[in-house]
Amino acid sequence: MALVQAATAEATTMLELGCGYGSTAALAARSGFQVLGVDISDRLQFARRYLDEAAPDTLGFAYADFYRFAARRRFDVVCYWNGFGIGTDADQRVLLRRIAQEWLAPGGVALIDVANPLVWARWAGEVEHKAARPQDGYRYALTERFDFDPIGCRYIDTWWEQDHPEQAHTQTGRCYTPADFALLLAGTGLTLSAAYVGDAPIGDGGDAASRAGLLTERHEWLAVLRAGDAGDAGDARDAGDARDAGDARDAGDARDAGDARDAGD
Repeated sequence: MALVQAATAEATTMLELGCGYGSTAALAARSGFQVLGVDISDRLQFARRYLDEAAPDTLGFAYADFYRFAARRRFDVVCYWNGFGIGTDADQRVLLRRIAQEWLAPGGVALIDVANPLVWARWAGEVEHKAARPQDGYRYALTERFDFDPIGCRYIDTWWEQDHPEQAHTQTGRCYTPADFALLLAGTGLTLSAAYVGDAPIGDGGDAASRAGLLTERHEWLAVLRAGDAGDAGDARDAGDARDAGDARDAGDARDAGDARDAGD
C-alpha cells in the first residue's frame, strides 16, 4: 500500500477490478481511499464482511463482469491485482481501453499486476499443497500444479481439492515482459510510466544490469500506467512498418521487372 500511495500522492478514489475476497480493497479504504471493488465470483460474499468495519462511504462492492461494468464516476486509481492476462491479447486491450476511456480520472494512474514469464517458465511442473483456511474463505485443503506454455507465453495454473483430485480446475493467462506489455498498450490510450518488482523499480535508467535479476525473483511485476499517446506511437510504428514493407515490395518488384527485361534482352 505504501507503493500505491507513493505512485498516487494526491489520489483519493480507487476502483479495484477483480477484488476477490476484498482484503486489499478494505486495506485501501483503511489507508484513506474511497474504494469500489468489482468482482463476478462468489468470493465477493466474503468481501462484504469488511463493510461493517469500514468508515462510512469509504468502501463498496459491486457484483459485475468488469468487461461490461459501467461505473457512475471516474477514479484517481484503477488497480487490478493478480488477475490480468485471462483471455487473449485482444481481451486485454479491451480492458485497457475501458480503463483509459471510462474509468480513469484525468491525471489518474492504473496499477496492474502482470504475470512474469521468466518465473512461470521456471516453475513449470512444480506442485504445492495448501492447508484449508476457512476463516479466509479457503474452505478446503488444495493441491496446485504450475505449468507454462512457451509458445503462447501463458501460465497454466491447475488446482484441486486434495480429497477430490478428479475434479481439477485449470486457469490459464497471458504472461508479458515489460517490453511485450508496452507493445500491448499501443492504441489503448495508456502508456507504461514505471515498472516495479516488489518495491524495487526497474527500467528507470542508470545501471540496468544491476536490476536485471529482479524479473527472475517474482511471478508478477507491477505496471504503473498513465494516460498517454502510446496508441499514436503504435500507429506511427505500424504505418512506418507498412511503408517499409511497401518500399521493400516495390524494390523487389522493380528488381524482378529489371531481371525480366534483362532475360528478354
